[in-house]
Amino acid sequence: MPTELLSGRTAFETAVAEVPAGAPLAVAVTDLDSFKELNDELGHEGGDRVLRSFERTLQDSLPPEAVVARTGGDEYAVAIPYSTPEQALILLEKIRMHVAEEAAQGRTVDVSVGIAARPQHAQETGDLLRAADEALFRAKREGKGRVAIYVEDKMTLKSNYYPKASLVRLAKLADATGRTEASLLREALDDLVCKYRDRL
Repeated sequence: MPTELLSGRTAFETAVAEVPAGAPLAVAVTDLDSFKELNDELGHEGGDRVLRSFERTLQDSLPPEAVVARTGGDEYAVAIPYSTPEQALILLEKIRMHVAEEAAQGRTVDVSVGIAARPQHAQETGDLLRAADEALFRAKREGKGRVAIYVEDKMTLKSNYYPKASLVRLAKLADATGRTEASLLREALDDLVCKYRDRL
């Protein structure tokens, strides 16, 4: 039976929340490369056919326990419970190759994919999605039409910029929450941007 297709990030996160806490989980975000140009060339009906074909491929190719949601435009999120990032990469690479081989009216459709996993990269679904997004951006920077696993950038926190006491507290907080220092700092940055949104 094909995997159900959900609509929206909230529905995706709600479904992922049903995966037992602490269980291994791979999360991926996908994006059809140059979809705007393809949509302009084929027309909206042609673009919709490409999306429907991609959705069917995802639904038919993923295990029944997977969660799939269209999160906007040509962007989709996938969660594969009990999967390592390497297992997810193998599966999603097969899907990517299949989509590339299925030309849309003579035009190749490339897909870029970013993957992050629990417990390797983060614990919370929101953090996993952010990490998968970063992997997706790297896949696009490196040439598009590829699958990338998240690699945490080792941040250089120079003591002349950050007091040592603050760095110690950050490390303790990361240990206490089971999150990475990078994800905590990204959350703080998100809060800062929200706080001063009216000035942006």
